[in-house]
Amino acid sequence: MTPPHQILLPPLPPLPPLPLLLVLLVLPLGHATQCSPQPNVTRFVCTEPTLSTFPSGLPPTTLAISVEFTALAVLGPTALAGLPQLQELHLSSNHLTTLPETLLHPVPTLHVLDLTNNLLADLPATIFTNTHRLQHLVLRKNRLRALRPTWFQHLLQLSWLDLAANTLTEVPPEVFHPLRSLHSLDLSHNLLVSLAPGALAGLRVLERLDLSGNRLVTLPPATFASVPALRLLFLQDNELQMLPNDIFVPLGRLNVLDLARNHLGTLELPPRPHGPALDLDISGNPWVCGCRLLARLREVAPQLTATRDTLCAKPPHYLGQEVATVSQAGDTGCEAEGDGQHLPDP
Repeated sequence: MTPPHQILLPPLPPLPPLPLLLVLLVLPLGHATQCSPQPNVTRFVCTEPTLSTFPSGLPPTTLAISVEFTALAVLGPTALAGLPQLQELHLSSNHLTTLPETLLHPVPTLHVLDLTNNLLADLPATIFTNTHRLQHLVLRKNRLRALRPTWFQHLLQLSWLDLAANTLTEVPPEVFHPLRSLHSLDLSHNLLVSLAPGALAGLRVLERLDLSGNRLVTLPPATFASVPALRLLFLQDNELQMLPNDIFVPLGRLNVLDLARNHLGTLELPPRPHGPALDLDISGNPWVCGCRLLARLREVAPQLTATRDTLCAKPPHYLGQEVATVSQAGDTGCEAEGDGQHLPDP
């Protein structure tokens, strides 16, 4: 007998099979994002966080490989074998601590190599021997302690070199000399205290140089003699206390100069008889607002990046005043004396 108030329902029909897409959605993520090479493709992309082995079986038609943000820590010496047309290799944000000496030998057509944000403390001496066509080399955010001259001997077509955010303490003389096509060099956020004379030798077409975020106290007088094409120069966030007279004279094409947040009291500027307008940032320095500095700043006043921390530290009657305001004042109390000018004693 059926108990009171209980209603008997007919049995439910069996559920139909879930569509394949829905099955994939309910499976763990690791099963849904397998990085499997596909035949006849030219670009392979994998960002699987759990991937620890470099994919194999890539078709010989592959032109670009991007294996980034994975757990990849080791590359075998034959990882790129059978890829004679490879032009781009992106391996950023992995856990690589070293690379095989012959890794790049099978890919002579490589144009771009990005190794950003790995754990590389060194590279094999001859790793770039066969990559004559390399144009972009990015090694930023690794643990490189020194530069090997042999790395650059065969990179005659390299136009972009990024060595930022490593632990470099020096730049050996003429280490970049073979890089006759280099247009951009980034050495920012290393541990450089000085540059050796000739550190930039050979870089005749260099247009952009970033030395910001180091520990540079001064620079050799002829630092920029070998880079006359330089247009962008970043020296901010160093420990610069003084710069040699005429250090910027070779840079007649310079149009951006960033000297912010150093310890400079005086300023040397590149000659600008017919050159481009100069975008100049001198904020965050203890400027000595004498007549020579004020005259130079008046010359570039339209391009001066004026910020609230561009202040005079000396002489006392200008202490704390805006450098731009003082430099543009009609009467600064300057008097000619000898071969220069000086401010009268307060």
